[in-house]
This record gives sequence, structure tokens and C-alpha cells, in this order.
Amino acid sequence: MSDKCAIFIDGGYLDKVFQDEFGSPRVDYLKLSKWLSRGTSIFRTYYYNCLPYQSNPPTTEESQRFSKKQAFYGRLKQLERYEVRLGKLEFRGNRQDGTPIFVQKRVDILLGVDLALLAAKNRITHATIFAGDSDFLPAISVAKNEGVLITLAHGGASNPPHDDLWREADERIQLDTTVVNSILRQNPRIFNKKVC
Repeated sequence: MSDKCAIFIDGGYLDKVFQDEFGSPRVDYLKLSKWLSRGTSIFRTYYYNCLPYQSNPPTTEESQRFSKKQAFYGRLKQLERYEVRLGKLEFRGNRQDGTPIFVQKRVDILLGVDLALLAAKNRITHATIFAGDSDFLPAISVAKNEGVLITLAHGGASNPPHDDLWREADERIQLDTTVVNSILRQNPRIFNKKVC
């Protein structure tokens, strides 16, 4: 089998890195996948996230935010070799300062199942995971046991990956300003099958 790379993006983590470290740039997701593949042929990019929470009935602001995210995920699905997997955002009450607490559900297990299945079925030789938490470690161990080379892609000092995730990866790459500048959309208004 020739080398094939599957890319797994934790969209919530990616959004946080983009927002905290780069001011929420408008990026070309095909260019992002190409960077994450590190020159290996891309089998598929898997993007995991949740639609925004909506109360019942939703506020106007919640409905608008939900609609914008639906449209964004719809455009991602149109990209070549892209899969979008959506979990669910659950409301878990408020903090002492009154801000709401939301928790992503199913995202980690979706990523873990996809990684383990692709590795077990010998569909990929490489996996690049853009994530920060350690919930994926069992799936990473399975993939490594099947001979898959694991690359961890991550943010900088303000959004470091979990130490156990860092140690388990075979290789590590950090998203930095040079990379972000190389994956910016050429025309921010264009968002079609070729550019996202």
C-alpha cells in the first residue's frame, strides 16, 4: 500500500487556537489539510465539532449563530475528501459569574472510532491529529499498534496539548504565524468547492 494520511481535526480546539493565537484568521481549509499531511497523499480529512447550543425557544442571536455554523459546516462538506462529524453541545448550568457552561459530547468518541477503524482496516499509514486533550489516547495506541505513524499538530504556549498526548505522538508540528500566513484565503469572500 502506498502511503496515505488521514487528518483528524478537533474543530473546537482549532477554533480556540485560531482565536487566541492568531485573531480568528480566514483560512483555506484545503491548504490547512495539505500542511497537516506533510507531503503524504491525503486519504481524507475528518473535521469534528458541534453546532452551537440553542435554548428552547432559541433567541434571535442563537438562531443566527446556529445558521452561520450550519452553513460553514455545509461548505466544509463540499471540499474534496472532507468529512464533517458533528457531536452535540450540552448546557451544564452557569458558573458563579453567570457565564454558561457548555460541554461537547460525542466528538472525542467519533474521532477515536474513525482513527481506530481506518488503522485496523489498513486504509492509512499516517494520521495527523490536530487536538489538545488526551481523550484520544486509546485510539492513538490502537493505530500505532497497527503501524500507523501519528503526528500531533497543536497550538502554541497559550493552547498546549496535554502532556500525555504529546508523549504518545510519534512526531509533533506546531501551528505558527508562518503556517497561518501560508494558508490564508486569497479572497476572503470566496468560499466554494475549491476554497474554504
